[in-house]
Amino acid sequence: MSDTLSGLMPPDTLPGPYIRRLQQIAVALFLQETDGFGITAVQYGALLTVSRQPGLDQRTLAGLMGLDTSTTAGVVDRLDGRGLLRRSASPTDKRVKLLTVTPEGQDLLADIEPHVLAAQDRILAPLSEADRPEFMRMLCTLVNANNDVSRAPADGQKSVD
Repeated sequence: MSDTLSGLMPPDTLPGPYIRRLQQIAVALFLQETDGFGITAVQYGALLTVSRQPGLDQRTLAGLMGLDTSTTAGVVDRLDGRGLLRRSASPTDKRVKLLTVTPEGQDLLADIEPHVLAAQDRILAPLSEADRPEFMRMLCTLVNANNDVSRAPADGQKSVD
C-alpha cells in the first residue's frame, strides 16, 4: 500500500490544515496573553489600524484588514460601544463615518502592546531567531500571492524583507 490514501497526497504535505490550525493557535495565544483586556485579535487590529491612520472610513478599514464590510461594522460597533473608537460624519459626505481612536482607546493600545508582542513571540518560539525572518518572508509571499482570491481581499498587503 502506498503512503497516500486513495491516491491523494499524504496529509502531512497539505498546507491548508496546518495554516488553519496555526490561526487557531495564534488566536488562542492572543487571548491568553491579553486576558483581562476584553478585546479580540480582530478588534485589536482595527483599533491599531485606525490609530495609525486616524480619519479612516469603515470601508477603507475593511479593505486594509481584509474583512467584509458587515464584519467590520460589527467590530466598529463594539469598539464604539466601549468608548475606544469614535465615529464622526465626513465633512464631504454625511453618509460616510470617519473613525478615530479615543484617549481610552489609545490607553488600551499602550497597555496591551507588551501582551500582544508576547503572543507574537510565543507563536514564533519554536523557530530559531535565524529562521524567523525567512518564515515571515515566506508567509508574506503566500498571503500576497493569494490575496485576490480571498473572500475579502486586503488592500495594500506589505512584504517583509
